[in-house]
Formats: sequence, C-alpha cells, structure tokens
Amino acid sequence: MNDQLLRLHYSPCPNDTFIFHGLASGLVPLPGFRLETSLADVEVLNARAARGEADVCKVSFAAAAGLLDDWLLLRAGGAMGRGVGPVLVAREGTTPDDLRGKAVAIPGSRTTANLLFGLYCRELGMEVERVELVFDQIMPAVARGEVAAGVVIHEGRFTYAEHGLSMLTDLGRWWEERRGLPIPLGVIAVRRALGPDVAGLVQDAIRRSLDLARGGAAGLWDFIRSHAQEMDEAVIRRHIETFVTDFSWDIGEEGRRAALALFSEARPGALPGPVFLGD
Repeated sequence: MNDQLLRLHYSPCPNDTFIFHGLASGLVPLPGFRLETSLADVEVLNARAARGEADVCKVSFAAAAGLLDDWLLLRAGGAMGRGVGPVLVAREGTTPDDLRGKAVAIPGSRTTANLLFGLYCRELGMEVERVELVFDQIMPAVARGEVAAGVVIHEGRFTYAEHGLSMLTDLGRWWEERRGLPIPLGVIAVRRALGPDVAGLVQDAIRRSLDLARGGAAGLWDFIRSHAQEMDEAVIRRHIETFVTDFSWDIGEEGRRAALALFSEARPGALPGPVFLGD
C-alpha cells in the first residue's frame, strides 16, 4: 500500500527549522506517510491554511482563530512565551502619539502581531493606516521614512537598533501585563478531516524532532543556516533561545488559557470544539 501524502508547511525562521529539522530530514520517521514540506513567510502560511493548501501548517494564533472550524491545533511545535512578542519601532524621537493618522507597517493582517497592535491602538483610542509588508521589509521601510513606524516580529526584536530605530512599545509585554499570561504567537494546525489519530501521530513526531534538535542532531545547523541566509550566527542562536520554549513541547494549561484569551479578541463568541488536540 502506498504511503499517504502529508503536506507539512512551516516558516524558514530558525525556531521552526530547529523544531522541524528531524521531520524534514527523515531522522524522525512518520510511518504510513510520505512527507512533502514547504517553507514560506508566516502570512503566506496563514493564507495557505485558509485555502486548505496544507495538511499540517504553522499559522499565527490570530489567524488560527478563524480556522478552527476546519483545523485542530496541536499542543506542540508552536511559539509562545514571555518576552517574545512583537515590538513597535520607529525612528528616533518618535512617540506613540505621533502615529495618529499615519502609516504603520504590519507583517500581515492575519498575524498575531497585527491583532496585538490593533488592541494597543484601541486602548490608546488611536487610528492609523496599516500597510502590509513582508516582515523583513518593515525595518528598512521605517528607516527610509516610508512609514511612520512598524510592527516587527522574529529576529527584528534583536536587530532594530542596527537600522537606527528605537522601540516605542513591546507589544508582547503590553499583553502580558494586561493578561498575566504568556503571549501566543504561532501554532501548528492539522486539518480536522485527517482525524485526531493522525493529529496525534504528527504531534508525537514533532516532539521527537524537537527533542532530537535539543540533543544536537546531525546536520541541524547546516539546515537552519540554509534557510536563514541573511542572519548572523549569534542572532540565529538568540532567535532559537527566545522562541523555542517549554511551551514549544507542550502549551500546558497556562498556554491554553493564553490562547483562548487571544481567541476571545480575534473571534468573539463560542469556539468550535475541541480547539486543541486532547481537549
């Protein structure tokens, strides 16, 4: 019998390539399945999941809120924690009040970063024009004065000063202070049509892949570097240390509460159940 095709889509960011190296390289087998992997920017992944173009897909938690009818969320493989959220950056001397009515770059309308920025603007009673850019285009656009500010994700929280920018607000910390919960950034979703048994096999494989990476799997760093071509080695390691947390192995009850709190903002009303595998 031929193995079943399983389309796995995730981002080229170091935290994802660190977690998924074992699966992508075949070091972690998934018996009965033929894995087809594809890497793309998180907002592209959000759109692919919405169109059903993957079977297992890394998505923003904010985007996941709108996908729950057709997708089940895994407790492993995602990005969640404290001190890991997006940051709002601008040129030196800019204040949050200066952004009223101005253009602010965001890394995609479906991203958690955009949701948090919207909640922040709502608290301040501030309206801005949101301009969607690929995440690595945001800081250069702010530095050139094409937009008044930008919401920065991924390694940008470590490198914005290199672009001559300053941080106006740490949106992750802003969330944490108001909710008392970690910030949910990204999550692994599996098509509900595949069933909970397949979702469970994938979750177990992701955990084995993560454990293998933490143990220093052969070929791991070459794989990570090949997808982070513009990134300094020290930034790569800091990125992984920041975004691969204990929540990446299992969100636990606190992580689940954080996710549901975010979903209540992104999708008010009753959620389809179960939301997470094992609920």
